[in-house]
Amino acid sequence: MRNSPHGLQTGEYDPGLGEDGTTEKSDRLLFLKSGEGRRYGMGGLTAHFKADEAETDSRYSISEWRLQAGQPGVGAHSHDQNDELFYILEGTPEILAGENWIACPRDTFIRIPAGMTHDFRNLGDAPARLLNLFIPGGFERNMPAIVDWFAAQDGHDKA
Repeated sequence: MRNSPHGLQTGEYDPGLGEDGTTEKSDRLLFLKSGEGRRYGMGGLTAHFKADEAETDSRYSISEWRLQAGQPGVGAHSHDQNDELFYILEGTPEILAGENWIACPRDTFIRIPAGMTHDFRNLGDAPARLLNLFIPGGFERNMPAIVDWFAAQDGHDKA
C-alpha cells in the first residue's frame, strides 16, 4: 500500500483507536478500492461493508451488495428504527417496497422508510450491484448471523 496525501495508506482499514487514542473515527479519511471492506459471502449474494458504526460513530453504514443472476431475495423484512437507501450500480434488480416489487435499472434511487416491509432480488440473467446506506448504522452487527443462516439453508461457503 502507498501513503495518501492525508496520512492513510490507500486501502487502509484500521478498526483500532484513532491517532489521538480515542475511538472517535468519523473525522478520519477512509479510502477503499473496489472489493475492499468487510466481505460477507452468502452464496449468490455478497456484501462488502465500506463504512459502518466503527467509522461513522453509528450514524450510518454503507455497503455494496452483489447479486448473481437468478438470486432470490433475503426475505421480506422491515427495520423499526432505520431508513435504507438503495442506489443501483449495475443490472436491474427488483426491490420490494411494501407489497410491490419494483424493477430498478441502473442509476435508480429508492428510499425505504423505517417500518416498511422490503426485500431485494435479482431474477434477471445478468449480475446486479446495489449501494446501500443504512441510517443510523449498526446493521453490520447482524451480518455474522445472516451469513450463518444462509450457510445453514444451502450449505454455502461463508468466505
